[in-house]
Amino acid sequence: MPQYETIIGLEVHVQLKTDSKLFCGCSTQFGAPPNSQVCPVCLGMPGALPVMNRQAITLAVKAGLALNCNIPPMTKWDRKQYFYPDLPKGYQISQYDLPICADGFLDIDDPASEGDTRRIGLIRAHLEEDAGKSQHDEASGRQDSRIDLNRCGTPLLEIVSQPDMRSSAEAKNYLTELKLLLTHLEVSDCEMQEGSLRVDANINLHLDVDGKKIATPIVEVKNMNSFRAVERALDYEAERQYAHWEETGQTIKDAPKTTRGWDDSREQTFAQREKEESADYRYFPDPDLLPVRLPRSFIDQVRDTIQETPAQARDRLQTQHGLSAYDADVIVNQGAAMLGYFETVADVSGDPKRASSWIQQDVLRTLKEQETSIEEFPIPAKRLGELLGRVRSGDLDNNRARDVFAYLIDNDSDVDSACTALGIEAVDSGEIESLCQKLLDDNPQVVQDVRGGKQQAVGRLIGQAKKVNPNANPQQVRETLLKLING
Repeated sequence: MPQYETIIGLEVHVQLKTDSKLFCGCSTQFGAPPNSQVCPVCLGMPGALPVMNRQAITLAVKAGLALNCNIPPMTKWDRKQYFYPDLPKGYQISQYDLPICADGFLDIDDPASEGDTRRIGLIRAHLEEDAGKSQHDEASGRQDSRIDLNRCGTPLLEIVSQPDMRSSAEAKNYLTELKLLLTHLEVSDCEMQEGSLRVDANINLHLDVDGKKIATPIVEVKNMNSFRAVERALDYEAERQYAHWEETGQTIKDAPKTTRGWDDSREQTFAQREKEESADYRYFPDPDLLPVRLPRSFIDQVRDTIQETPAQARDRLQTQHGLSAYDADVIVNQGAAMLGYFETVADVSGDPKRASSWIQQDVLRTLKEQETSIEEFPIPAKRLGELLGRVRSGDLDNNRARDVFAYLIDNDSDVDSACTALGIEAVDSGEIESLCQKLLDDNPQVVQDVRGGKQQAVGRLIGQAKKVNPNANPQQVRETLLKLING
C-alpha cells in the first residue's frame, strides 16, 4: 500500500463586524424578517450605484495586519460573473488581481508535537460581498423554494491559506486560532450558526508510488459551517480519494478540480460540479467603483488600534502571572471577555494561579450548566476576586468559599453579606486551640501515631473539627493539632 500525504488548504469567509453592508446603508443585523434589509443597490437595479463602506476597509486591513500580511498601497474591485437565484445582479463584487491583503501567515499549535508550532502561509485575503440565501422546503412535500436577499451585500473577508496543512487536526487548529484572533480584535463575531464564518476546504493526496510522487485530483468541499464538519469531511475525503485512486489510478493530470458538498447526516461528501477556473468567471474591473488607495498613514493608524493578539496574551499570562502554558491556553481560548474577567480576578485577589484554577473549574462548569456566557455571569470579576482574596489570606477555606460562590450565583450579594447569610464568621485562635485540645484528649491514638512519625494521622480529626465548628479553617486546625502534639 503506497504511503500518502494529505494536502489541505482552506478558504475562510468571515463576515466583518459592520453595522451596514459593503456598498450601501442596509443593516447587517441577523434574524430580521426575510427581504426586509434590501435596497436597489443590494438588488443591483439599473442606476443604483454602490458606495464603499470605510469601516469594512478598516476591519479588513486590521485583520490583514494581525495575520502578518502585506497591505499593498492600492486595491480595486472586480465583477465576478455567475448566476445564482440568490444573486440578483448576476455578478458578485469581489477582488481579483489586487486583493487588500497578501502574503501573510498564522502560527498554530502542532497537533503532532505538543509544545511546537506550525506556520501556515496565507496567500491573500480579499473583500467581497455575500449573496442571498435560498431555502428549499422539500421536507414538507411542497418542494417550493424561497429566496431571502437580506445577506446580499454583506461584507465578507475571504482568507485563503497556502496548502500547508497535512491533517484534519491541523485544519481544526488553524480555524480555532483564526476565529480566536478575529473575535479578539472585534473584526468579526464569527458566529458560525449565523453564517458569519464559513469554510471551503481544498484537499488532495500526494502518493509515493515506486519512488515517484503523484498527486490525486483536487477536490473543494464547499460551505461547511462547523469545525467538526470540516474535520469529518477532510477525513472522509482523504479515504475516498485514496480508494478512488486505487480503483481508477486517476491523477491530477487526468481530471479537473471538482467541488463536493458535505452531508452531515450521512457523514460523506457528494459530487456537485466541476470547478470553474477564474477565466470562467469573466472577471473585469467594476466600472462603478474607483480603486482604493491605502496610504501608509492610514495603515499605521489601523495598526495602532490592534490590541494584544491571543498568542501575545498567552505569553503574557505565563510571564506576568506565572501560569502554565496549558492554563494560559485555556483562559485565552475562552475569548477576550474571559481574558478580561481573569485579569480582574487575578489582580483583586492577588493570586493569579488560584484565579485561573477557580475559573477553569467553578466558573466554566457553571457557565456550561447554565448555558450562558461570561458576559452574563452573575458574579462580577471584582467580587470573585474579593472572595478568592479571603481564601488567600486564610480567612476562608476552599470549602466555605465554594459555599459563598454558590450563594453569590443565586443572589445579587456582596461577599460580606453572603458570609453573614451563611453564618460564616471568623473563629478566634483561642477557640480553635480549645477545640483541638479536646479532640486530642478524646483520640490518644492520633497523638501516638503523630509522635511515631505519622503526621497525616491528624487528618482524621480535621473532619471532626469541622463538624463541631463549620467555620474552623482546616489548615489552621491542622497546624494547631501538630503544635499541641509536638509541644
